[in-house]
Amino acid sequence: APARPTYTQIFGQWLCDQAEADHRLAAITPAMREGSGLVEFEQRFPDRYFDVGIAEQHAVTFAAGLACEGIKPVVAIYSTFLQRAYDQLIHDVALQNLPVLFAIDRAGIVGADGPTHAGAYDLSFLRCVPNMVIAAPSDENECRLLLSTCYQLDQPAAVRYPRGTGCGAAVSDGLEAVPVGKGVIRRQGQKTAILAFGSMVQPAMQAAESLNATVADMRFVKPLDETLILELAQTHDRIVCIEENSICGGAGGAVLECLAQHGVVKPVLPIGIPDTVTDHGDPALLLDKLGLSAEKIRERIANWQEAV
Repeated sequence: APARPTYTQIFGQWLCDQAEADHRLAAITPAMREGSGLVEFEQRFPDRYFDVGIAEQHAVTFAAGLACEGIKPVVAIYSTFLQRAYDQLIHDVALQNLPVLFAIDRAGIVGADGPTHAGAYDLSFLRCVPNMVIAAPSDENECRLLLSTCYQLDQPAAVRYPRGTGCGAAVSDGLEAVPVGKGVIRRQGQKTAILAFGSMVQPAMQAAESLNATVADMRFVKPLDETLILELAQTHDRIVCIEENSICGGAGGAVLECLAQHGVVKPVLPIGIPDTVTDHGDPALLLDKLGLSAEKIRERIANWQEAV
């Protein structure tokens, strides 16, 4: 069987297809041509490819400048490296509400790259920034759909995806979009509703089988699908939020804020990366150690259900 494409390869193919369709697209990388999947793009569109070197701050400010002149920049960057350009993201992109797309690779646990490369914080540090749209795809095809969706927006947007391969979903070759800020129900169950973000949708689906839980693929961290959240809160006894991001300030916190603002009181269990520095090692083992494997998620929810 042919090897599954990685998320990085999915991005690279989408980028070339989108560039064919839109002459305004330009791609920027801070010295991560191979790592971010830009090799084919550079070969096919050399005049629209910019490697600014190991200068993440400049990559983001440069993208803002291009956007001011009507170009549609895509910044291909690792989650951990975007941290270096946080000031520029806020001051140069978000404050001016410029249409810069951040394609954020290596979101979540990265394993062999070690704790310095863990993309554990982007949902937390991005969702407090005004004008930002944040999407978290749950599989390879969702990655392409959400890249197309966010590229078409006239404001800053970020699509964050993990290192490595997904579940093997068939990938469309189109550039169709999905509604912004709308999640989808992937499994209908009873009593417990799991709101899963991005890479955690697949393990949530596995855990939900024995729990007979409902699973929502939230798709967007910002704007949140508040209608779906309130609907699930009304029809279920408990809510679980799962993300491959720091629990502190992450997507689960956004859900809790939504419920609080609407006066909804329900037991909520946030599951994510704990408040600790992650280790170096095999990603599957690390996820299990952090309680984010399908089996550990199932155990955690089952024990919590008994307690509440």
